[in-house]
Amino acid sequence: MKIAIDVRRISEFGVGTYTRNIVRALGRLDQKNEYCLIGSPETVAEIGPLPANFQAVPLRERDTTIKGHLDFRGLVKQLHCDLTHIPHLFWTPRNLPCPYVMTVHDLLEHMYGARDQSSLKRSLHFTLTRRALRGAARIFAVSKFTKSEIEKVFGIPSQRIEVAYNAIDERFLHGHASEADRQLLAERYLVTHPFLLYAGRISPHKNVMRIIEAFSALKAELEKEDKFPDLKLIIIGDELSKQPGLRRTVVRSGVQNDVRFMGFVPIEVLRIFYDAAKIFVFPSLYEGFGLPPLEAMAHGTPVVASNSSSLPEVVGNAAVLVNPENVFEIRRALHRVLLDQPLREKLKQRGYEQAKKFSWDAAAAKILAAYEDVVAGSGAEKRPPEGTPTGRAAD
Repeated sequence: MKIAIDVRRISEFGVGTYTRNIVRALGRLDQKNEYCLIGSPETVAEIGPLPANFQAVPLRERDTTIKGHLDFRGLVKQLHCDLTHIPHLFWTPRNLPCPYVMTVHDLLEHMYGARDQSSLKRSLHFTLTRRALRGAARIFAVSKFTKSEIEKVFGIPSQRIEVAYNAIDERFLHGHASEADRQLLAERYLVTHPFLLYAGRISPHKNVMRIIEAFSALKAELEKEDKFPDLKLIIIGDELSKQPGLRRTVVRSGVQNDVRFMGFVPIEVLRIFYDAAKIFVFPSLYEGFGLPPLEAMAHGTPVVASNSSSLPEVVGNAAVLVNPENVFEIRRALHRVLLDQPLREKLKQRGYEQAKKFSWDAAAAKILAAYEDVVAGSGAEKRPPEGTPTGRAAD
């Protein structure tokens, strides 16, 4: 069979990580079927070496334009593809000449992202997204939580959704940081004190403001106990300029000398930060999967994470879970994990084991089996015509 994969978003955070790793894993598992990676040559090159049954098909038009949709459709038809995989949730009609499957990472844009839209725009976005989901021959959800959200919000039958978990990038598996690595933090980033770490996007649902508030309360408690006087909080993530309230929170909380915003850092440096951190803190309000806690666990760093959305499913018993809306519960967990050495050691060992449970090869094997099922016809039989309601009455 011949499979088209839309790789035009491979440079984006999240979707790009997923697309690169799934394509690499398919390259390791499948040298039989043909794969057409549709996107700009530069983005395809980011994936790295692939076997001969993978070919790059140039397309520079973005998937957010009408021309981009038409050109993509034309390429799929011209290449006589049997199946198309779109590795992210979409809402604009595709009208592809072959069955398509899609990956859903989360429904964030229908939760937090919808708040800034008019009711008409929200309704249109919802209706077209539901239509796209119902038209898919198969849907891959990155967690059981995301699968349940798709069922609940869009009324998609459970049997048409498969869970194929994410996994961490192989570059986080290169062992612990060396003395030279730690020297790099000291010299280039001026990090010489013990620190707590957050890494991820800087957006409201990530709950970074409460991390700062909990850190401020923790500092006050540690000062009374005369412990960790030099403890810092390091926040790694982009788009800080869109969240001016965070810096105001730092000043209001009186920790302007102890909180550092690093912006974006490359994976090669991020892995050193993970390795050197005392605790990785991730009390996100909503996650479709949540890779950063697993990345920290792969380095033996204790994790404090949210007890909501997909995070309990992802971290298992290898993290201390907290109510993400309770600043004092976050502070208590940080204090306990920082000072309780037996607990730290237990979390370290459990974290190593938890991170090993997730594999890109396992996810790709599930996806490949679904490709074969759809092309063989069994998936197509379940697929209703576009726009046909399934699972509940039409709205």
